[in-house]
Amino acid sequence: MFIKKIYIYQTMVSELLVKIFAIALLMAVAVVLILGIGTLFKGGSTSKKYSNKLMQLRVLLQFIAIIVLVGLAYFFKD
Repeated sequence: MFIKKIYIYQTMVSELLVKIFAIALLMAVAVVLILGIGTLFKGGSTSKKYSNKLMQLRVLLQFIAIIVLVGLAYFFKD
C-alpha cells in the first residue's frame, strides 16, 4: 500500500513537471515569435538588425521544443 502511494505521488509530480516544462517551452517560442513579428513590422534599422536573428532563434526554439516534447512523450508514456 505504501509503495503504491509513493508510485502515485511520483507519477503525479512527473506529470506536473512535464506539463510545466512543455508550457514553458511553448511560451518561449511564442514570445520570440511575437518579438520577431513586432520587430519586422517596426521596420528601419532595428528590423534589419534583429528580425532575421529572432526568426532564426524561433526556429531553433521550435526544434528544441519538438525534440524535448517527443522525448518526454516517449519516456513518460503509460
